[in-house]
Amino acid sequence: MGFLDLFVVALMPVLKVLLVTGVGLFLAMEQINLLGPEARNYLNKIVFYVLSPSLLVSNLAGTITYKSVVTLWFMPLNILLTYIIGSALGWVIIKITKTPEHLRGIVIGCCSAGNLGNLLLILVPAVCEQSNSPFGDSSTCSTNAEAYASLSMAVAAIYTWSYAYAVVSAYAIKSAEHKSTHSAEEAPAPSSDSCTETLLPSSYSQISDESSVQVELPLTNSEERTKMSFCKKIAQCVKSIMSKIDLKKVFVPSTIASIIGLIFGIVSPIRKVLIDDSAPLHVIYTSAALIGEAAIPCMTLVMGANLLKGLKRSEMNLFVIIGVVAVRNIFLPLLGIGVTKAAYHFGMAGSDSLYQFVLMLQYAVPPAINVGTMTQLFQSGQGETSIILLWTYAVASISLTLWSTLFMSLVA
Repeated sequence: MGFLDLFVVALMPVLKVLLVTGVGLFLAMEQINLLGPEARNYLNKIVFYVLSPSLLVSNLAGTITYKSVVTLWFMPLNILLTYIIGSALGWVIIKITKTPEHLRGIVIGCCSAGNLGNLLLILVPAVCEQSNSPFGDSSTCSTNAEAYASLSMAVAAIYTWSYAYAVVSAYAIKSAEHKSTHSAEEAPAPSSDSCTETLLPSSYSQISDESSVQVELPLTNSEERTKMSFCKKIAQCVKSIMSKIDLKKVFVPSTIASIIGLIFGIVSPIRKVLIDDSAPLHVIYTSAALIGEAAIPCMTLVMGANLLKGLKRSEMNLFVIIGVVAVRNIFLPLLGIGVTKAAYHFGMAGSDSLYQFVLMLQYAVPPAINVGTMTQLFQSGQGETSIILLWTYAVASISLTLWSTLFMSLVA
């Protein structure tokens, strides 16, 4: 297929997302006020507790089997790499722009957590439905697309509410403690760039002067002691992240639904009772699927409504916004091509071109809307998060089309 044909195939799904997002933005305007703050709050709860879990259970149970889990084992690792690489790039942005401490968690969260849920559930099947799709038969392609997108959404939900939530909460709590200390003292305490001081609670945040000196010393006569001290700091960093993981936040309804959906799909006896067309309890599965169909349009409408906050002024530095936009729309997709090609070279990504396309696409999506939900929980940085999301999604409307076109040309 020519570049223009691939571009049209990639453009149509993005236009669908833009149109529905625009409707949500329009409905949230003060003149219309059909999706005002109160309405968004109720709709968010319905999506969070009912629609999204129903969608995950029905899609995973209907498309994921034991064989497909074995085949798709690299996808959870690939998603984890997007979080790790995005976090590293976010940390670089923080260092270069000297981002205020209370906004650092937002920057890292936006760089690490991508919208791997409703966007992929819209984009990937829509690509298969195009008459000139490069991925073969539309029926088989759509079935595989739903399986890939559903697994991506399930894994991303776990990573987002464990890792990204821990990072955002760590900086939010540390910022609140710093403000309370600063109000009681005339001079603020000197900040530190160490991982332990950033992420650890107060009981773990201090490192002895001796350890600090050992790490900063060059590897001369005390090389062994320096290595031991450095390993100790790494261990404390890992311990700090684990201490910030709230299991109540990890096991949100979407995570529980993902686990249930995987069990229903993988365990053959349950599948025969619930999922198969001749199953005695098939009506339960179809009812869950019917409810889940409302999740994607509702989530996209709410996403557009939430972006309205980004039109207002905030204290977010322009260079920080440019940095996050560059990470999500330029650097991560480029690195995603390298990771996917390397995985394919070593036999980890399989031979399915659609699967490789999804793996690359996971690096090119804009930030997860759940990062904005986290800032609402902590009542900190909501406006700044909204403006980052606004600009990243605005740029993604163009970049996602171009990257999708390039990805299809590389795998087709």
